[in-house]
Amino acid sequence: MKNIVFDIGNVLIAWDPHAAFRAAFPDDATIDQFFAEISFYDWNLEQDRGRSRPEAVAAIHAKWPEHAPLLDQFFDRFPDTIHQKITGSWQVLDDLKTAGHRIFGLTNWGAETWPQAKQVHPELNTIFEDVVVSGHEKLIKPDQRIYEVLTGRNNLQPDACLFIDDSPKNVEGAQIAGWQALHFTGPDELRNSLKELGLL
Repeated sequence: MKNIVFDIGNVLIAWDPHAAFRAAFPDDATIDQFFAEISFYDWNLEQDRGRSRPEAVAAIHAKWPEHAPLLDQFFDRFPDTIHQKITGSWQVLDDLKTAGHRIFGLTNWGAETWPQAKQVHPELNTIFEDVVVSGHEKLIKPDQRIYEVLTGRNNLQPDACLFIDDSPKNVEGAQIAGWQALHFTGPDELRNSLKELGLL
């Protein structure tokens, strides 16, 4: 038996941030321009690191006050961005669980939007033995310390953990922490890799 640790965003659940802004812009290309203007992904990552909604909106207001109301609404519209499951990944997870492996989660996710994720996808409440959420820990992957939170909290040996993540940097972070890790590129490729490792 091995401890299998899943990233969540874009491994189990597709994340489409554009969905929160489509009512305000004519097309996704215009949204991309807006994202570039305000460094949206960097801004969002700070929520994953533990920044609160009021602090996030204040940061936008300080530079682009005209955009602050729209970015404030992002938190309310966040469920629109995570409706789609990556079905094949859930099937792999279920098969791993059936095979007797312990299943954990480790995700860069904001503390204030994580409850919304569990409402949209109630399975997140029960599928994992434990899940480490970056916004709760105020640490984000690939910081080695967040991997240590999961192993320490669950009394796991790093070399007995296999991490699955769509980000090469996060995969490398897990490897630096002493874990085995797979770069997720799709459910079929994941299944094949797990079979090669003798885990399925």
